[in-house]
Amino acid sequence: MALPPSLRTSITPLELELVASEQLVEIVPLVSMERTAFISGAYGPLRPPTKCKVPLWMASNLKLKKKCHIVPPAWLNVDFLQERLLRETTDPSFSEMPFRFAEVAKILLDVASDDLQNPDRIRTLLKDIREARQAKSREGLSKLDHNELMLPNLCAMEINEIRPFFVRGMKVLTQLTREGTQADAMDMT
Repeated sequence: MALPPSLRTSITPLELELVASEQLVEIVPLVSMERTAFISGAYGPLRPPTKCKVPLWMASNLKLKKKCHIVPPAWLNVDFLQERLLRETTDPSFSEMPFRFAEVAKILLDVASDDLQNPDRIRTLLKDIREARQAKSREGLSKLDHNELMLPNLCAMEINEIRPFFVRGMKVLTQLTREGTQADAMDMT
């Protein structure tokens, strides 16, 4: 989402992808490799064709070098996403999705689309889900109450997108509430 500089107080989508790349994914290695230690932990050993879990950044790196196949997460398939799209368009609340689904899906579609079944349909469904969820976010923000806000099941990218608008809106709402309280106090005196 392209934002004007005045609203760029949040993390960028690329930074969110970097954070999401720490999530573990399953791979089928095509090469052998001993257990390797990194700052984030030790991973391996890699022994083809035994599946193992590694961070998404490592899986992406190995995939780009054609040294593994990435096993897509259980939620990254057409059937699951069609069911979630149906929920998003019929249910007023947000359907439950993995917290970093948008970032993980983008990385996997960019790097390992050949490991996914029907990647073009998955892209379309993710776009439709995103649009439905954005519409719900806009509707939820239009009904803001300064006492309470509940938007369960938002993912990281969605929270990041609405944060600047929400912070500004809450400032204005708080200011108006204070001014209203002060005016009421002056009327009583």
